[in-house]
Amino acid sequence: MSILNFNVGVLGHVDSGKTSLAKALSTIASTNAFDKNPQSQERGITLDLGFSSFTIDMPEHLKSSNYSQLQITLVDCPGHASLIRTIIGGAQIIDLMLLVIDITKGIQTQTAECLIIGEITCDKMLVVLNKIDLIEEDQQQATIDKMTKRLRKTFESTKFPQTPIIPCSAVSSLNLNELVSTLQQHVYIPHRSATGPFIFSVDHCFSIRGQGTVMTGTVLSGSVRINDFIEIVSLKEVRKVKSMQMFRKPIDRAIQGDRIGLCVTQFDPDKLERGIVSTPGVIKIFHGLIIRVNKVKHFKHDIESRTKFHITCGHATVMGKIVLFIDHSTEQNNNDDQFNYGKEYEATDQYSSEDSSENKHIYALIELESPIACQLQSIMIGSRLDTDIHANTCRLAFYGHVLDGFIDTDYLNKELPSKLRVYKRKEKVGFIDRVVDDQTIIGKDLFQKETNINTFVNFKVELTPKGEQGFIESSFGQSGKFKVRFMNGLSAETKQLFNNAKGRKQQSKTATTTDADAESNEPHERMRIVLKFKKYLFQEKTVISQ
Repeated sequence: MSILNFNVGVLGHVDSGKTSLAKALSTIASTNAFDKNPQSQERGITLDLGFSSFTIDMPEHLKSSNYSQLQITLVDCPGHASLIRTIIGGAQIIDLMLLVIDITKGIQTQTAECLIIGEITCDKMLVVLNKIDLIEEDQQQATIDKMTKRLRKTFESTKFPQTPIIPCSAVSSLNLNELVSTLQQHVYIPHRSATGPFIFSVDHCFSIRGQGTVMTGTVLSGSVRINDFIEIVSLKEVRKVKSMQMFRKPIDRAIQGDRIGLCVTQFDPDKLERGIVSTPGVIKIFHGLIIRVNKVKHFKHDIESRTKFHITCGHATVMGKIVLFIDHSTEQNNNDDQFNYGKEYEATDQYSSEDSSENKHIYALIELESPIACQLQSIMIGSRLDTDIHANTCRLAFYGHVLDGFIDTDYLNKELPSKLRVYKRKEKVGFIDRVVDDQTIIGKDLFQKETNINTFVNFKVELTPKGEQGFIESSFGQSGKFKVRFMNGLSAETKQLFNNAKGRKQQSKTATTTDADAESNEPHERMRIVLKFKKYLFQEKTVISQ
């Protein structure tokens, strides 16, 4: 019998009834379902991911598929603000999200954050309006209608404007049949492929006496069989698969999307809490990442380059400094499946909401403080998790898919100089010292005395305000002065302006004008020599060009 495993995330604010809902729907529980963790029971809240499942018939619209039965795996995520890392990790393995809302409270801070996470990680969502049993029966329908209307207004600006809203009660099982029926209608066949390398996201690891160590998680790609060799990526240790189960049923093969437990021998479970397991040699450990940045519209601040964020990829969260740059080229890759090192990119200081509305192609190099094991194309989320959890503000800043990564710890010096060309626009301003002839001037104040002016020979410059263009021909003397040649010659008007400014400067030395007046007038009267060039950020030696 072919079973489709469909992963449904249960997300929402703390105490909205997520675990009660998962318990009411499920028939099979994993070892860590329904807050079995002693700390969870002590505190009365979900502290970790919980997994449970139930099986139903294939819906009518999918009966022509190759599957004969539908297994719904519920991923019960914590709701507390301090556990957002765990929520993000759980949301990245789901096919559809159940957003649970307490009807007596409506959308709360973490409800909104969970909605944003859902927008990033999946394309389908159902809303569960829970705890309707707490409303007086004669007021129940009016309260449901009022809250539904309010939620519809909220969802208009999201990717889920027409999401179904199902009122129910997990505790009294009121209307749960309608919820299951609606879920059935919205199930789809996710991409499931047995080909390609085996990649497995581990969320729990524990030992069973006499059997070995069990790693539970979700198959992200490929397939695995008993006796296959797998690598615990973060430890670079390889083990053989001894046995496998899917919700307590022994299996000999699992494919992408399946929720399973793998048993291996001679492995200490204390070494691995969460992480990636894969076909040996497939997954790399990265010290730096490149993504195309998408700003979360509810993040109130500009995203500043050279600042640090919490970087979450899969179940791993580390600190990382971002360097932002823009692709100005007309030929842009809209598929977001790879990064083009053949282009030049301009560094930018920030990514604002205006940049989002203009749909600019903004990328980021993320310099990780601790390495991350991840698959290319994985979703990566940048957050400000140090924000006060009691503040009513969005902590999720940006997201993107991992386009490339760097495995060498010294990649900034060894790989980037030859691979990534990111420049910063620079501008220097100098002044005319004297006019030599119709085609030549001597400039000053553009360079320091110690500057190697040969670096700038043949660079174009422009005279302002007239806009005449020339090029730097050579240095002149030892004081930082330089010679500029104008192939088309200087206009009579330009020479006249220079002579007039020079004359006024000489007069000011003998006039009774105060020093402050002279200084305030002179910059407006002097003609400027403007040099614009590009300085490249990641080059081993300073590289500039125009």
